[in-house]
Amino acid sequence: MADNRICSLTFAEIKELAELVSEKKLGKIEIKNGESSIVIEDRKLPPVAPVPPVMPAAPSAVMAAPAAAPAPAVQSQDAGKAAPVEEAVTGNVVKAPIVGTFYASPSPDKPAFVKVGDHIKKGDVIFIVESMKLMNEIQSEFEGTVEKILVDNASAVEYDQPIMIIK
Repeated sequence: MADNRICSLTFAEIKELAELVSEKKLGKIEIKNGESSIVIEDRKLPPVAPVPPVMPAAPSAVMAAPAAAPAPAVQSQDAGKAAPVEEAVTGNVVKAPIVGTFYASPSPDKPAFVKVGDHIKKGDVIFIVESMKLMNEIQSEFEGTVEKILVDNASAVEYDQPIMIIK
């Protein structure tokens, strides 16, 4: 396999596929060839939920968490985001910028980045979202006091899901 090829595709072909995913709003594609695979995902779009039909047919432990999360988000997207959080509580709502797993602390043996009642400044790291084995430190866009944390540690989160409220 040449240096400029991945999964039998050249970088130019991969770039073309990435542009196609974005233009056609496909959300995500995965190409497998033997032991090699490549996933191209448009992170500007909310995640597409093609998995729910698979969930009832194959409720395995590996598929249960990812498959369960998109289905409620699609069915109650507006109700889950706007009604309970933004109407019931005043303040700034911090939302998940990507799909992944929410972690309140940098490691299990370390204290949480923030807890209810903490005063935070704009730019402070307030939690981590693990996505595709990458730990993404999420910084606060707001200054204020943490009023409520809406997600349990190590829970799956969807794109744009409310995580915490800062007053």
